[in-house]
Amino acid sequence: MKTVLSGIQPSGKLTLGNYIGAMKNFVKLQNDYQCNFMVVDLHAITVPQEPEALREQSEAVAALFIAAGIDPNKANVYMQSHVPPHAELGWLLTTLTSMGELERMTQFKDKSAGKDSVGAGLFVYPALMAADILVYNADLVPVGEDQKQHLELARDLAGRFNHRFGDYFTIPEPYIPEVGARIMSLDDASKKMSKSNPNPGSYIALLDPPDVIRKKISRATTDSGKEIRYAPDEKPEISNLMSIYSQCSGMSLQEIQDKYEGQMYGGFKKDLGEVIVATLEPLQQKYDEIRKSGQIHDILAQGADKAMEKASRTVAEVKERMGFLPAKK
Repeated sequence: MKTVLSGIQPSGKLTLGNYIGAMKNFVKLQNDYQCNFMVVDLHAITVPQEPEALREQSEAVAALFIAAGIDPNKANVYMQSHVPPHAELGWLLTTLTSMGELERMTQFKDKSAGKDSVGAGLFVYPALMAADILVYNADLVPVGEDQKQHLELARDLAGRFNHRFGDYFTIPEPYIPEVGARIMSLDDASKKMSKSNPNPGSYIALLDPPDVIRKKISRATTDSGKEIRYAPDEKPEISNLMSIYSQCSGMSLQEIQDKYEGQMYGGFKKDLGEVIVATLEPLQQKYDEIRKSGQIHDILAQGADKAMEKASRTVAEVKERMGFLPAKK
């Protein structure tokens, strides 16, 4: 069975974009692959985090994984920091990575733009991301368009290690679903819906109350003209809302277009708000149950134990190939 690896950062609130673009796919993948789904808390600290907020958000993201439908009996769910081999392999791979490769990373350029001082962690974190993947010899990595460059680095580092120390790492492949991979911002359809956007009206948070969801959708930016038609180049704003409608309702884009032919944006947006509320209410109820029960800590411990079996073995074998003196047992 092929291995899948993916993770979500616990920085800020998870959005409908995270659910449609990542978590819905995680739920499908767990039935056909050996899946490892992490809360990537080590990546989160590449920018300053408040300790209490980081703890709370880490637990919240883990609980949302389960609430979204990930079954801990089918997939490993764990905190990245609970599996130390990630960080150790990250350092080993950093020594195989050139400064030029890291400088070319567009996410580093974007996040460091206009800043006088940039943390070294932000610079080298693509090597840690490569370690996240390679520590399980993952075959498939669900990635958005904005992460494809980091996966390319992981592929390059796997090949570089194999060339220098003998074939060992699997060269991972991207898993990019055709539809729903990128849900865009509600206030600017040229930008991805992001939990880091300072305008909370630009995204639907998974834990937003129903009335907040309805209000955000009613205020979502729409294109000039009144035709409800899927045409991302001509009508990016309404096309984005139609994508959300399709992903939440199961209706095809053509069915949505036919349903609202000749109608105004107002009625469509009102219905869309209700469709999103109906999608998220069961998830929110399950989330509340998981948080109140405290069972998420048992799930995380179980996931970390399973992940450690493979990850610790990988690091031991990598270190042996690289020439490290093994510790006496």
